[in-house]
Amino acid sequence: MKGWMWRAGIAAVLIIWLVLGSLGGPAVGKLSEVQQNDNANFLPKQAESTVVANEASKFVDSKALPYFVLVERDSGITQADRDKVKAFAAGLPSLDIGNGKKLGEYLTAPIAPATPSEDGKALLLTVQTNGDRADEVVKQGTTVLFAVADTLRTNIKQDLTPTGLQVYVTGPGGVFADFVVAFSGIDGILLGVALAVVFVILLIVYRSPILPVAVLLTAVFGLALAALVVYPLAKHGVLQLNGQSQGILFILVVGASTDYSLLLVSRYKEELHDYESKYQAMRVAWRAAIEPIAASAATVILGLLCLLLSKLGSTKGLGPVGALGIAGAFIAAMTFLPAILLAFGRRIFWPSIPRVDHVHSSDQVGGRRLWGRVSGLVGRRARRVWAITALALLACAAFLPTFKASGTSQEDLFLNKVESVTGQQQLAKHFDAGAGTPVEILTPVAQVDQVIQTATKVDGIGTASASVAPGVPPKVVDGKVLVQATLKVQADSPDATKVVKHLRSSLDSVSPDILVGGNTAINLDVLDAAQRDLKVIIPTILAVIFVVLMLLLRSLVAAILLVIANVLSFGATVGVSALMFNHVFKFPGADPGIPLYAFVFLVALGIDYSIFLMTRVREESQEHGTRPGILVGLAVTGGVITSAGVVLAATFSALAVLPILFLVQIAFMVAFGVLLDTTVVRSLLVPSLAHDLGKKVWWPSKLSRSDGARTRD
Repeated sequence: MKGWMWRAGIAAVLIIWLVLGSLGGPAVGKLSEVQQNDNANFLPKQAESTVVANEASKFVDSKALPYFVLVERDSGITQADRDKVKAFAAGLPSLDIGNGKKLGEYLTAPIAPATPSEDGKALLLTVQTNGDRADEVVKQGTTVLFAVADTLRTNIKQDLTPTGLQVYVTGPGGVFADFVVAFSGIDGILLGVALAVVFVILLIVYRSPILPVAVLLTAVFGLALAALVVYPLAKHGVLQLNGQSQGILFILVVGASTDYSLLLVSRYKEELHDYESKYQAMRVAWRAAIEPIAASAATVILGLLCLLLSKLGSTKGLGPVGALGIAGAFIAAMTFLPAILLAFGRRIFWPSIPRVDHVHSSDQVGGRRLWGRVSGLVGRRARRVWAITALALLACAAFLPTFKASGTSQEDLFLNKVESVTGQQQLAKHFDAGAGTPVEILTPVAQVDQVIQTATKVDGIGTASASVAPGVPPKVVDGKVLVQATLKVQADSPDATKVVKHLRSSLDSVSPDILVGGNTAINLDVLDAAQRDLKVIIPTILAVIFVVLMLLLRSLVAAILLVIANVLSFGATVGVSALMFNHVFKFPGADPGIPLYAFVFLVALGIDYSIFLMTRVREESQEHGTRPGILVGLAVTGGVITSAGVVLAATFSALAVLPILFLVQIAFMVAFGVLLDTTVVRSLLVPSLAHDLGKKVWWPSKLSRSDGARTRD
């Protein structure tokens, strides 16, 4: 291929990526506009709480999203306070929430008089808004959901706080509004921190000021390509995107594209020592890198797509979102990066420019450099190395049963102090903790009285009623009545889910046609769905990964070895995380989806490093023999794979900048697990096991019989 053809191809590739970047960049910024963060939207249609939610909508004109305004005075509420709150409530419908829109346009019911607490120290004002219109944009990308809370808080500071009252905006509306604030850092802070961390690490790895920029541009373009596909699909409801999956998408793309780039750049630099022509060096490097990188990307994509088997829409939505992100990272790393590397030539490695000196990787084994010494240790003490590392991993995995993933209350989801959480805590001091968030019981009209009697006998249930107001007969729709029961415990707490579980059991004895829903029941159904997903999806992912490995390595034994090693690594990671979460960070628990998310990322991503190692080992084994090939492969890939692991761990750690418990826990587990994979599993366990097995590791391929090498085992 002539030089001018190479140059024309490079220019064409770069122009195409500039166009894609200009189109995809704005899509990245608009992803938050198409998020869905309501748990109810993520449950399957056949879930009991979903059925109740659909039927309950027939009893009201629109879906209500309540905001609670809790007013407190430690010395007791005075008549002047009541008058002030009454005047404040009267003015709420006329408040401007943005672009001339009035709050009254979004109310589903007139604002009722404030309810006084029994201790006389608080008033509770409920503002019922239309939940179906919560996502409407009223100003500068601000939704009604956030604008209502923001307007209430602004006017409270002007009208009520100066009088000495303590006032909080809480309830479902207040909590969701605070989530909007917490996730607002995704577009700017999270991506900025992730890119900055990667840039610093790449500077250390490459000791070049130019090359890290090229790798980061690869990540940015990969994200733009992914967003270009994800945004329209989410906008039109083809896939579901929430705040968590958007944050994970950013991290996945940056981490994966950097890993793929590190592998390609490393091989390209290696070949520049053998070839004078940069084009020839890139051709050889690209052909050598495409197989392991494609296998790695395929493994992660297929693993993520297994999430489509989930019963939860949030988990199901992460599957294609993450898969598209990995695809974007792969395409960018294998097209844009080679083009930019060739455009700059050897100068991109300045000041450490590689020259043709024919220095070969096999010369590093047993050398004085770190990975030469590690490979020498594996070669001398293979059985001892794998036995000790396996025992250490098993010891860590022994703490896996102590990992708590039965869910947390909403107030525990925030790691910083937010008004809605403080307000919920204060509300529980003056009213039933579940006030304003009732359990909804759908019952045939003939059993209403029996349902109320049974419900009020359940420990944890306060009152139950089918009437919207005293003396008003219950509304009957299609022969059914909606009974509302108040919880004595906080409606979104793990204790509340236990109460609802007991309530369902008690009402089943009355009639199987009685269904229990409401926010607490939604949380219970989410927990049940998450537990079912673990049992179905984890074996499926393992089967998919096993098949990919077997096809890639042409070996049954090697595939089994890698899967077992990575499952052991996952168990050790969860065990260590349980110790850290329970005793060091003292977290109250974890989302039920955490174990599955961690498994997908740690096993699907963690297997990458073993793929990078074993594909190079196979290549070297064909020339040197299996055992020498293992040592050569470990020595030559040690630095680049460890660097890739550090980059991915640091990238996931960036999730911790968002004050959300779920993301901080995922950040820790993936970062720790990836480092464990790169420093222990891939560096010690896998190569020492393979070395101990010798050429049997390639069974049933030809390598297991002839070894195809000049140097025998």
